[in-house]
Amino acid sequence: MDVVVQMAEENAERIDGIKFSLLDHELEEEFRRRLPAGVKVFTGDDYGYTNLLRGDGEHHSHGLLGVLDPIAPIASTAFDSLDAGDEDTFAEVMNRSIPMAVKMFEAPADRYKVGCVFVAWLAGHQDHFRMVSGREGLRSLRHLSELFVLTDQLGLFPDPDLATHRMRLLLARDGIG
Repeated sequence: MDVVVQMAEENAERIDGIKFSLLDHELEEEFRRRLPAGVKVFTGDDYGYTNLLRGDGEHHSHGLLGVLDPIAPIASTAFDSLDAGDEDTFAEVMNRSIPMAVKMFEAPADRYKVGCVFVAWLAGHQDHFRMVSGREGLRSLRHLSELFVLTDQLGLFPDPDLATHRMRLLLARDGIG
């Protein structure tokens, strides 16, 4: 951390921010405090981002989170609450999304993009559930089914009937009907 902070101090005018993905809240908070003014911390903690984004009154992390795309509608509501000074509503809304984020980023975490594409397809934002080189097959049907339920519980499907129809198509493809 000392080396990165020193580099940030020496180059603050050329650095917008630094991505932090160590999944250690205390370490990230210390890092934020030590950076020069104007250098942001972009959190990558998709397992517990609420307090990092809300901040401590002096510093906060900025979200550079893969889960923000699928949860955009509720994250927008949460950030509106935070902008209005309602930290409790912000925390309640964002904390409700964490089980979905944890499922999406379950090991191996680099497969989270499958969940992003899956949710986008179910939500009607794209007309297929295909990825480059067949990566959509890197998550199990069980994983995708659990992600469907968690996403639905958050009310993130603009057209729940379409999402249900598409989920049934996926299940039928695998012989579950």
